[in-house]
Amino acid sequence: MSERSAVTEGATEERTVTSGADAVVAALETAGVEHVFGVQGGAIMPVYDAFYDAALTHVTMAHEQAAAHAADAYGVVSGDPGVCMATSGPGATNLVTGLADADMDSDPVLALTGQVPSNVVGNDAFQETDTTGITRPVTKANFFADDADAVGDTVGEAFTLARDGRPGPTVVDLPKDITLNDTDRAPDQPEHSENFEVPGAADDEAVTAAAEALANADCPVILSGGGVVKGEAWDEIRSFAVEYGVPVVTTMPGLGSFPEDHTLAMEVAGMHGTGYANMALQHSDVMLAVGTRFDDRLTGGVETFAPEADIVHVDIDPAEISKNVRATHPLVGDAATVLDQLHDAMPRAPDASEWREQCQTWKSEYSMDYEMPANEPLKPQFVVEAVDKLTPDDTVVTTGVGQHQMWAFQYWTFTEPRTWVSSHGLGTMGYGLPAAIGARFAAADKPVVCFEGDGSFLMTLQELAVAVREHLDITVIVLNNEYVGMVRQWQDAFFEGRHVASEYSWVPDLATLAGAFGARGFRLDDYDETEATLQSALDYDGPSVVDAHVDSEEDVYPMVPSGGDNAKFAMNEDQLEEL
Repeated sequence: MSERSAVTEGATEERTVTSGADAVVAALETAGVEHVFGVQGGAIMPVYDAFYDAALTHVTMAHEQAAAHAADAYGVVSGDPGVCMATSGPGATNLVTGLADADMDSDPVLALTGQVPSNVVGNDAFQETDTTGITRPVTKANFFADDADAVGDTVGEAFTLARDGRPGPTVVDLPKDITLNDTDRAPDQPEHSENFEVPGAADDEAVTAAAEALANADCPVILSGGGVVKGEAWDEIRSFAVEYGVPVVTTMPGLGSFPEDHTLAMEVAGMHGTGYANMALQHSDVMLAVGTRFDDRLTGGVETFAPEADIVHVDIDPAEISKNVRATHPLVGDAATVLDQLHDAMPRAPDASEWREQCQTWKSEYSMDYEMPANEPLKPQFVVEAVDKLTPDDTVVTTGVGQHQMWAFQYWTFTEPRTWVSSHGLGTMGYGLPAAIGARFAAADKPVVCFEGDGSFLMTLQELAVAVREHLDITVIVLNNEYVGMVRQWQDAFFEGRHVASEYSWVPDLATLAGAFGARGFRLDDYDETEATLQSALDYDGPSVVDAHVDSEEDVYPMVPSGGDNAKFAMNEDQLEEL
């Protein structure tokens, strides 16, 4: 019997609250939480004891960082906050990387951390850290619980704050005496803080001016960011683009917000985005940017980004407006609501037929191609495309960070939202496997595929034990090039080929290692074996790992040098040397 079923069988329909720990668990149940990812420990033990008869599933992870990543991915796929737990001290600090990751990507996560008893806080007690102080810079909000009667409502408030408005991680730090103390105060339905307001519609006059600018554009483009997915505005963005004939570029977090098989799709822009997406942004005269923070990996040098474009910037967070790129028409509000406002305010469609033709020309001129010489090793791009062909459109793809992440978004065709789960702003290696575990619990019957690199996979591969224990049907494809590939690529390009601490020829046989964990391991070396090997891994009812040995010299292109002009991208190594 798995841990999952053992906990669920003991669940009760309604909890009687007798302690602070009971109130914490009751708050989660009241909020509709179904899964919690965590690691047990001393200071959090009273809360774990209250899980004994809880109406939810606890998934014990092998490491707290992985618990945070699993909760993050759960939130990305489901739209509801993922919940993670850890004890005090090292348990809480091990969560920090995952919380920082969720904060950068605006992913909804609630973290519950144990803390030493209140009367010894500040005395350097065993496994004490200042959790609220440490996590304050990387969370949307955090709380130090100091009252057993109020702790349930505090947890409920933290849950709603993680989800509503611009999502993000929240923390509730739980001193052991507070969770042990008596209380009969059952938590209410979770509510917002009185000081928190969720923006809805944008200013009508600003919307009218923005709509007029879009209607008068000769070269309009939509930039669809991660906020379109967070705000579930994908139908509105598609409706607007199709009705008014506006090409759509996405950011990496915005993958799936607009179907990449649509004729208006220009795919992802930025450092390793498509050449045609970057050309569309750089030559636009009006850009409707929705739910994006214009980070440096998207814009390159801000001074050269879309130099002739008026920017219509839609974002739920006013702090993002004109933070990196000046907004000509700032529209603060919910993405779906503001897009409906713009749709209604449009006086006419822009006369952009020649522009659309130009965008199609760029697609042909800068197509995403790669060579497959018979005398060279397996190409990673081919492996990604092969997995895509063997899986349905609603497959959830998670990745670690590195070259494999770039190849995954470049050569997989994303047509549905909430199917791309990756670490964007923080760039956390090792994110892929624990993310696949979290995604598996949130994805219902959808297939879950994880792309990892050999270096990235090594950072969290202990979570294979969790996937085996829980009988999780996930397929991990390790694009193994025996390097930390992106570091090696930059060393070749900018450090005269000096490979320092980037060669990973010492990595173990990952297929054999997968078998040691109880997963099914496969090794892939040749083109002729690719389809059969991948299909066997996908068909296996449980966790499988494909150790795909790919060309160690293959680089990711297109590429814009850091801080460069996005219109001056390199399609190969020779072009990069000329920039």
